[in-house]
Amino acid sequence: MANVKGNGTKQSAWQLTTPSGSSEYQMYRDESLDPPAIVCMVGKTELRYKIRAIEDLHAILKKHSDWMPLGSADEQKPAAVGPKNNRMRAR
Repeated sequence: MANVKGNGTKQSAWQLTTPSGSSEYQMYRDESLDPPAIVCMVGKTELRYKIRAIEDLHAILKKHSDWMPLGSADEQKPAAVGPKNNRMRAR
């Protein structure tokens, strides 16, 4: 990841900006969680995504020639039926 500050640990989270550049957030890997997760901190809001989802997504994208709709939804709304976003959320 070019031009990203941090090394992806809780003590030195990746410092990221939304595509629009209007908001900043931090992400890091935490393998001590059950299940192990990638943690996204947006202000005081914490979102967790299963680490294995990254490996699963990579395999799925390779199978679909590197592109397919993934879907996205506000965490307060249900994810769209079908897209992978719904299965990747750590509960």
